[in-house]
Amino acid sequence: MAEGIGARLRGARERSRLTILQAAEKLHLDPDILEALEANDFAALGAPVFVKGHLRHYAELVGESPEALFDLYAQEARVPPPDLTRVPKPLADDAGKLVAPAVLVVIGFAVAGTVWWVLSLSHHQWATAVSRPVPVSVAAATPVPLKQSVVQQRPVPLAQPAGPQIDAVFTYSADSWTEVYDATGRRLLYGMSTAPVTRKLAGVPPLSVMLGDASDVTIEVDGRAASIARFVRSDHTARFLIAADGRVLAAPRKKGG
Repeated sequence: MAEGIGARLRGARERSRLTILQAAEKLHLDPDILEALEANDFAALGAPVFVKGHLRHYAELVGESPEALFDLYAQEARVPPPDLTRVPKPLADDAGKLVAPAVLVVIGFAVAGTVWWVLSLSHHQWATAVSRPVPVSVAAATPVPLKQSVVQQRPVPLAQPAGPQIDAVFTYSADSWTEVYDATGRRLLYGMSTAPVTRKLAGVPPLSVMLGDASDVTIEVDGRAASIARFVRSDHTARFLIAADGRVLAAPRKKGG
């Protein structure tokens, strides 16, 4: 008889010349609800109160009797009595008496095992801490004498190279980058000289000189002025040699220069 609900609604809708979409639009419902009613799929609509509400509205739209449909739905919705044969029976008293002691025994073993594990772990950690070698300053101090020995064995450059030296005085009226090396390769001056300043140098001749702005630099060698004008290039740089007698000579060209 449950099939009669959907059949009667569908037949009444077709007699009213309505499609599912047209009927859903008139009722302001989702078409799936009307399809579920016509398919007797009432479980998809939720609680019985919602099913009866949709049945009433749909029946009134297509000219069916809501009360007749309610009677059919009530017959279909009757719940069968529960199967008492499948209800689980409680455990017998004897079984319950056996379960409790077993649970207590398991808990006792678990507690004892936990205590043993904690004591073993603590003893192991204590033994490890005692037996672990304490780091001392030996490892850190080992490289120190080696480093010192290397430093002591490194040759120390002579502060005063052997051989006769000349004294040179550089006077700057403008800033100029300056590089001066003596014949032993010792660097006498290297960097920017900010004017006004005077630099006094002493080294083994010949002195190799490079000036970044030679037009504002004057040089005296052993108290005598040294002429560098002919070595000044168009970009105001100059490179030359100062001999032992104070003469200014052309610097040898570098390889590939």
